[in-house]
Amino acid sequence: MDLAELGLFLQSRRARITPADVNLPAGARRRVPGLRRDEVAQLAGASVDYYIELERGRGAQPSGQMLVALARALRLGDDERDHLFHLAGRPAPPPHGASAHVPPAMLALLDRLDGTPARIITDLHETLVQNQLATALLGPVVPGSFLERWFTEPEVRGLYPEEDHPHHSKVMVSDLRAAVARRAPSERAAAMVRRLRGVSAEFAALWESGDVAVRRGEVKRIVHSGLGVVEVLCQNLFSEDGFQRLQFFVAVPGGVAGEQLRSLRVGETGLTGTGVRVRTPDPAGTGARTGDH
Repeated sequence: MDLAELGLFLQSRRARITPADVNLPAGARRRVPGLRRDEVAQLAGASVDYYIELERGRGAQPSGQMLVALARALRLGDDERDHLFHLAGRPAPPPHGASAHVPPAMLALLDRLDGTPARIITDLHETLVQNQLATALLGPVVPGSFLERWFTEPEVRGLYPEEDHPHHSKVMVSDLRAAVARRAPSERAAAMVRRLRGVSAEFAALWESGDVAVRRGEVKRIVHSGLGVVEVLCQNLFSEDGFQRLQFFVAVPGGVAGEQLRSLRVGETGLTGTGVRVRTPDPAGTGARTGDH
């Protein structure tokens, strides 16, 4: 671990990114090249004081989760991300999963969708990062797989009307079967299937059907605490390997969803999401950004 070199590396990566690169306002007066420290902290979900200490080469060893958040905030490439982890004395994260590297081009596209609810998720339905409108529509990010919680935590199903639950169960299991084959011989995906077959009769029956279909796009009805039911078209754009997808939500033409989404943009509801259980980062900033499906 080399915290002094880590601080210098963070400074150099921060200096090369402009506010426009991450869809932040430039402001009239800027005294530093690139982003300010508080802007990096905001993007990474860390406290400003914590990030300043990191750049100064002081403080405790950052967690792997914090390093993932910093790598995404600073738009690091694969080699840069691994270097960041090595300087912090942490093993580089696996290529897949919630801590996986998100291609900078996919993050850049997410930044350009600030007027549309959008997020990046894995093929195991783990939310990696999302924009503010996705948080307003879906609620804060909850660590772990939404698919797994769908079959084990009944309160999660409040996101969709009850009559839509069988449809979502079926398409998620069909999508998971494609993911398991894509990830073979990944033990993590197979272990998820074994675990869910053991605790959910619904999942076990759907898995035995053998259906497979990648979830590319569909109309969804989302239950929002301030807006009621919001009918949106959910579309996915996939990474080259298929392990990640950029998911965005637009209004179904001819309905009231367009006005509902506009009210989210201006913050008229004063409410976000559906009240689904969430966890948030700790005050020291050791957690990554925190929506559900």
